[in-house]
Amino acid sequence: MSQTAPEIIVIGAGVVGCSIAFHLAALGQPRVLVLDRLSIGAGTSAQSSGILRTHYSVPQNVELARRSFAAFEGFAACLDDDEADSGLVKCGYLIAAPEGPRLAPLQAALAQQQAMGIPLQRLDARQAAERLPIARFDDAALIGFEPEAGFADAYLVATGFARAARRRGVRFAEGVAVQGLLREGQRVTGVQTDRGPMSAAVVISAQNIWTPELAAWTGIDMPVKPERHRVFAFESAAAPYTPAMPVYKDLGSPGMLYCRSYGGRQMLASEGIAGEVLPAPDVEPGDIPMDAVLEVGEQVAGRFPAYAEAGLASSWTGVYDVTPDWNPVLGPVPGLDGLLVAFGFSGHGFKLSPAVGHLMAQLALGLPTDTAVEPYAIGRFGAGRLLTGLYGEGAVS
Repeated sequence: MSQTAPEIIVIGAGVVGCSIAFHLAALGQPRVLVLDRLSIGAGTSAQSSGILRTHYSVPQNVELARRSFAAFEGFAACLDDDEADSGLVKCGYLIAAPEGPRLAPLQAALAQQQAMGIPLQRLDARQAAERLPIARFDDAALIGFEPEAGFADAYLVATGFARAARRRGVRFAEGVAVQGLLREGQRVTGVQTDRGPMSAAVVISAQNIWTPELAAWTGIDMPVKPERHRVFAFESAAAPYTPAMPVYKDLGSPGMLYCRSYGGRQMLASEGIAGEVLPAPDVEPGDIPMDAVLEVGEQVAGRFPAYAEAGLASSWTGVYDVTPDWNPVLGPVPGLDGLLVAFGFSGHGFKLSPAVGHLMAQLALGLPTDTAVEPYAIGRFGAGRLLTGLYGEGAVS
C-alpha cells in the first residue's frame, strides 16, 4: 500500500486493536493505520492468562465468546495464513459451585448456555474427578463442563492478526504515542501524535487501560479504571496439572479461583475478583507480597490437596481495564462523529477479541452487525442499564 492517508486510524495494537485492523482489511478496507505507544501485543495482551470459555451469565458475552472460539479453533483458516497459530489447547472448562449464593447464578448461566446451543455437560463428582483427578469435588452441588473450551496464547493471536492485516495492506506504527484528537466541530478527523498530526475519516480507540486519556481529550466521561491482578504458577511433583486436564473455575473458593495447566507440570492460578485499583495506567510488573502468595496458595491447597506442599515457580501481575459493570464499552460516542471505542473488557478482552474485532469493523464501515451492539453502548451507565452479570463484581460476568 502506498503511504497515502489512512481512511481509519486504530489506537492500540493489543489483541483487540489488531483484530479490528485485520477485520477491517478482510471486509475490504485496507487503508488502516494502527498506532501504539509500545509495540504489537506488548501491553496488557502480553499479561493474559489466555483462558477461553463461553461460560458467561450475560447472554451477549456468550454469543461473542462463541463466535470468537470458532476463530481461535480455525485460526489459520480465519486469517488465510497456514502459519497462523492461536496456541489453542482444547482441554475443556469445568466450573463448580457448592451450596450457597453462587449456586443459583451457576444454574441460570448453565441453563442459558444450553438454551443458546452451547455444548455443555452437567457432571457428578465422580465424572468431574475423572477429568481433573488432582482436584476434590466433595462439596460441589453443581458442576458444569464445557468441552469446547480451553486456553490459548494472546501474544500469538495478536501478532497473528497483525501479520495477516499487514499482508492485506494495513500499516502499523509502533512506538508512536497519541496525544489528542483532531476535530472539526463535533467530528473527529484524526489524531495528534508525538510525530505530528495524522488525519483519518474514522478513529477507533482500543486504548484499554489508557482510555482515561481519551476521556480527557473528549471531555466525555468514560468510566474505566486500571486494576492490577496477580497470577501465580505453582508446581507439585506429586500432582502435575497436565494440558489434558480442563481449566477449572472454583466458585466455592473465596477468590473464585481459576486454574489451568501451565508449563509442563505447573498450575497457573489467579483470583476472579476485584484487584488493586491503580492511580494511573501502568503495565510494569507490580510487587506481590508473601501474604498474597499464602492467601492464594491456601485456596489452591483447599481444592487440590497435593498442592499443600507445592512450590511457587513464578508469579506476575496483569492489569484489567474495568468498567462499573465489568463489561466492555463498544461502539460510537454520542456527540462525536467519526469516533468509535472498544474499552473496558475487564478481563474478557482476549476471549472476545475475534468477534469484537469483526463487530467494530462492521460498525466502522457502516455495515449491519452480526451481534447487537446496543447493550454495550457507553450511554448505559448514565441510563442505569448496567450489563451486570449474575455473579456480581468480578471477571466471571
